[in-house]
Amino acid sequence: MLALRRAEFPWADETTYLNHASTGPLPERTRLAVEEFNRRRATPFRLPDRDLFATLDRARELIARLISASVEEIGLTVNTSFGIGVAARAIPLSPGDVVLVSDREFPANMYPWLLLRESGVEAELVPTTPEGWPDEARLLERLEDPRVRVLAVSLVQFSNGYRVDLAALSAATRRTGAWLVVDAIQAVGQLPVDLRRTPVDVLACGGQKWLLSPWGTGFVYVRRELIERLRPPVTGWMAFENTDDLTRLTVYSEALRATARRFELATLPYQDVTGLNASLELLLELGIDRIQEHLQRLHAPLLAWADRRGARIVSPRGDHGSGIVCLAPDDVGAAFRRLKAARIICSLREGALRLSPHAYNTVEEMERVVAVLDQADA
Repeated sequence: MLALRRAEFPWADETTYLNHASTGPLPERTRLAVEEFNRRRATPFRLPDRDLFATLDRARELIARLISASVEEIGLTVNTSFGIGVAARAIPLSPGDVVLVSDREFPANMYPWLLLRESGVEAELVPTTPEGWPDEARLLERLEDPRVRVLAVSLVQFSNGYRVDLAALSAATRRTGAWLVVDAIQAVGQLPVDLRRTPVDVLACGGQKWLLSPWGTGFVYVRRELIERLRPPVTGWMAFENTDDLTRLTVYSEALRATARRFELATLPYQDVTGLNASLELLLELGIDRIQEHLQRLHAPLLAWADRRGARIVSPRGDHGSGIVCLAPDDVGAAFRRLKAARIICSLREGALRLSPHAYNTVEEMERVVAVLDQADA
């Protein structure tokens, strides 16, 4: 990991950056790829259509590899919200149907469902456990109600790092016929996601966090068997068959693409997708399994400190844990300010310190966090 740090994150010794659940940095290869693209973009005759389309094709291919899906199931988007919005507006729902959402979800996975109340669809907020985690037992119980047509959940919760038992939720929705819609932005890039083993119906993810990619990148996955059942709520002109032939644009097609490209809007940000591709290649080279194991090692000094000091650990441990660890020491605001003054960058979320390291961070950096927290607790 030290070679990775020197090659891709040469600035890392200037600060301790533990805020990937907010915004991930760009690896050097990604920055250079975007700069090279923009150099060519300044003279657009150097960017033939075949190169632009190949950039998008490459992104769909890499994303499919990352989550064990097929290329046909991947549509490129500019953020998570767009993918969730596609699901909320495209899934066939009727007045009286119920959408289950765990309370205290990130707003991107809440507001699109709340808006459906205007159409008579009930968005039911299921209270969290006393720890503030999704109450999966209650979600499974409510799925037995035949009125429940959608379960919308984050794979990893933004405020505490709780990872849901996606396999259990998937099995329950397969049995009841409810749609399973997953906000995966806090998971993909730091946890293995295998949609062949654990089916979901729609999954949305942005690139700017754990995928270490530019703002304005992301994707929506739609399970192959469901694509043709969903009509895009907003139609892009390249969402239709045969529109790749730019010499015959007024030969209008009435047939939407049979792939998840029917949900894409044109024109996509090619320069940002170029950066996305570079970052995805890096993550696939490193291996998500290795990244997950590394992050668990990084958490050890923080968890040991919390146990020693009696500080509340907001995040779960074990199977429900993730790359996010959240602590709530006494006077959490003062602790946050002290970390910031020491050039340790993390977030203050829902009354807790949220620390989210990535593959290039080191145990020594986490020990430095502990040392600063000890000062704050003195």
